[in-house]
Amino acid sequence: MSELDRIDRKILDILQRDGRVAMTELASRVGLSASPCTERVRRMERSGVIAGYYARVAPEALGKTLLVFVEIKLASKSADVFERVRDELLHMPEVMECHLVSGNFDYLVKFRLRGMKEYRHLLGEILKRLPVSAESHSYVVMEEVKETLYVPVDR
Repeated sequence: MSELDRIDRKILDILQRDGRVAMTELASRVGLSASPCTERVRRMERSGVIAGYYARVAPEALGKTLLVFVEIKLASKSADVFERVRDELLHMPEVMECHLVSGNFDYLVKFRLRGMKEYRHLLGEILKRLPVSAESHSYVVMEEVKETLYVPVDR
């Protein structure tokens, strides 16, 4: 996709804050008529700039009150090992986020669970399913200060 202009960026900012805004309202807020605004949104959807829309669900409503981050450090590393670990973690529905990182450990993984019993079982399953031995360090969240998927839009 070509460079995003000022209007594209304004559209992205508004849609990130309210993905259900009516196209006529969006168009009005960015100073366009509905048709060119709709085309801009569709173009950004086709090109992957807009990756999707979703409903943000309160974890408590599903009983997922425990938020845990886990550092995983692999005993050995290779392209094959990283690919196999990636495949294992990608297919675990409990994994909300997984990042291969640089530093003192290899993966940072985020989970939302029902409680410590579920977490203890899940961690055992993960370590058992990894292709090499690994050590882990867990961080149980006591208070969520801020959580967002909003990406700041430079104008």
